Amino acid sequence: MREIDCEIITETVYDLALEANYLLPERVLEALEAALARETGVARAVMAMLVENARIAAATRTPLCQDCGLVVVFAEIGRECHLSGDPCAAINQGVARAYQEGYLRKSVLADPFRRDSNTGDNTPAVVHTVLTEGDRIRLHLAPKGGGSENMSVVEMLVPAVGRQGVIDRVVAQVVAGGGKPCPPLIIGVGLGGTLEKAALLSKWAIMRPLGEPSPDADTAELECDILAAVNATGVGPMGLGGKTTALAVHVEKHPCHIASLPLAINLQCHAARHQQATI
Repeated sequence: MREIDCEIITETVYDLALEANYLLPERVLEALEAALARETGVARAVMAMLVENARIAAATRTPLCQDCGLVVVFAEIGRECHLSGDPCAAINQGVARAYQEGYLRKSVLADPFRRDSNTGDNTPAVVHTVLTEGDRIRLHLAPKGGGSENMSVVEMLVPAVGRQGVIDRVVAQVVAGGGKPCPPLIIGVGLGGTLEKAALLSKWAIMRPLGEPSPDADTAELECDILAAVNATGVGPMGLGGKTTALAVHVEKHPCHIASLPLAINLQCHAARHQQATI
């Protein structure tokens, strides 16, 4: 059994929250640069600004976006870990410190109906914990902005719509969103399970390293087909038209009831801010 002081979790989350807001993952920046090379006209100008914005944010240690998001953390906790305290409380302490000391915008309301109930430190975070083998803790942190989250959806499809129906529904959601979720997007798709399981799968899907295909061949093919269909819409960067509406599609599946086909579509803006660390 490995003893872990929860203060280490707080310090790690503090660092991850700052890094996520200041730095794009290298794969995301490379994907934006590749999209810049293939775009023309207005789309090329928009992509150039997105790339420049990412470089300025990294150089000056300022937020990539004025919306510093609601922090989502997936915590994979090894069964051989013994924690000194409450890991969720430790995570929230790290978030609060980062958003206060890093001068990041605080966007969390204590009461969804009260616009005047800002908690003042961007907590509580949304924390998902999973038990895993071993004596390590793996933290995946993403500040999720309101614009892209608002254009995400869960829908209980009938099984008869089939594979093409799923592709069509994702495309329709992207088209309906237009420029609101700030494309080019990373699209997380949760397929199967139940209503809440599909939503969780779709959020977990956007944590995957950009463009890393599903290990399941059929699912990887579905990802490619959805990406091609989405980019064929011409919505383009920031909804202004172009070849690149999405940078990647990540699909996570789960067994489901014979009468159901749950589908969750989680849209992530071009500022795909996520960081991870192992303790």
